[in-house]
Amino acid sequence: MRKINFFDTTLRDGEQSPGVNLNTQEKLAIAQQLEKLGVNIMEAGFPASSPGDFNAVKEIARTIKNCSVTGLARSVKGDIDSAWEALKDGAEPRLHIFIATSDIHLKYKLKKTREQVLEQAVAMVKYAKERFPIVQWSAEDACRTDLPFLAEIVSEVIAAGADVVNLPDTVGYLVPAEYGNIFRYIKENARNADKVTLSAHCHDDLGMAVANSLAAIENGADQVESVINGIGERAGNASLEEIAVALYLRKDFYQAESTIQLNEIKRTSDLVSKLTGMAVPRNKAVVGDNAFAHESGIHQDGFLKEKTTYEIISPELVGVKTDALVLGKHSGRHAFKDKLQNLGFQFGEEEVNKFFNIFKELTGKKKEFTDEDLISLILEEKTADRKIGYEFISLQVHYGTSQVPTATVSLKDQETDQIIQEAATGAGSVEAVYNTLKRCMDKEVQLLDYRIQSNRKGQDAFAQVYVRVMIDGKESGGRGVAQDVLEASAKAYLNAVNRYLVLKTNTEGLSKQAAVGS
Repeated sequence: MRKINFFDTTLRDGEQSPGVNLNTQEKLAIAQQLEKLGVNIMEAGFPASSPGDFNAVKEIARTIKNCSVTGLARSVKGDIDSAWEALKDGAEPRLHIFIATSDIHLKYKLKKTREQVLEQAVAMVKYAKERFPIVQWSAEDACRTDLPFLAEIVSEVIAAGADVVNLPDTVGYLVPAEYGNIFRYIKENARNADKVTLSAHCHDDLGMAVANSLAAIENGADQVESVINGIGERAGNASLEEIAVALYLRKDFYQAESTIQLNEIKRTSDLVSKLTGMAVPRNKAVVGDNAFAHESGIHQDGFLKEKTTYEIISPELVGVKTDALVLGKHSGRHAFKDKLQNLGFQFGEEEVNKFFNIFKELTGKKKEFTDEDLISLILEEKTADRKIGYEFISLQVHYGTSQVPTATVSLKDQETDQIIQEAATGAGSVEAVYNTLKRCMDKEVQLLDYRIQSNRKGQDAFAQVYVRVMIDGKESGGRGVAQDVLEASAKAYLNAVNRYLVLKTNTEGLSKQAAVGS
């Protein structure tokens, strides 16, 4: 069977989803889970776009050893140099370089002729090959590019040293038959196309990203670029989990296989959903809560007689467990540590003890802990910034149907170690909490978005709150997890403010360095 390489771009294209902003620790957590999932290549970010992205890509490249880590670059030397500095310590550094090729992009965005774009593409591929052992070249908006010109520029970048050629449907415009035809055309008309790997990258604007990706595989693509949960620009990208399961279940048709560990799919999906704040729709294929639910009487009857009557994917195949081990107040340190290891966390004894103490304290309020509860708690602690901004100390809310909601909050200023206490009212409890936090921080913070969801069913489930705020004209996102909705709301708000302060501090530090250097 043919081997299909999975190029995961959750950390780059997925993070470009409006409202998503992952920090380095969160990116690293996702990267380590993607490594367990078995992806062949992961695109860790766009190193030249910001210091934060550069540092995240560098840390991921140093950490990940079982798959190739790549970064995106425009066809300019500065981007390529930045990517090399970020990726050079990786196990198999590779570059993903792109330039637009459609007439509409050339006319309105690049303001270049076809000849100029071809010359620039060839020159930058040659420049990249002086550093990177593997170079992937992408024709942005290939789907709307004149096919003879596309074949010509592909031929030239292959001659210049490109190892992988990506033909993306950048705006999700094509239908499967058309997209598959592009790959057939390039294989037949581009010189030495059989000497490189052809890659598919599809967006979901018309809801056909997965179908188009599979059509590309049918027509000669040996690499598919996709994203966990299908997140990304606009309507998102092709969903990795859907393509991987389709190839596995229909190997009789596609005659292709991959290295994806299907039983890690659900865990990866949940992690990405938690850290990005983008909830997975209940009816989402493969990973949605309803993917293995049967409510219709006819369906239930058939399912009870024989599962395959109405279930082509078993829950166990993608890592959905119905009888997962649940920790509770009687669980000991050994069982707790073993559970952390099974979830993929590798901590020293000091960190294990810290998390165990938090866990034991919470078991007095919460009867049992699922895997999702533990993951949420650990990620909340690991991503919390303890050096810049504010630390949550306590919260008290007074509410009654005939009273004005009043909140009292205690915070610790990390820079001065000063304890700040304030109180304020609001039309509702959450508004009272946020009005109080504004007083504590003496900042003009505008709430743009507020979302809440529970970890699982049950009245003792953890609440997860996601917020977007505007501070000094800059947007920032935050996440909070707690058994109490109001506490989770306060933590999410503080997390967003702290992220802004960290970014501001880093930016000011870079500005000072630049001033000294000049």
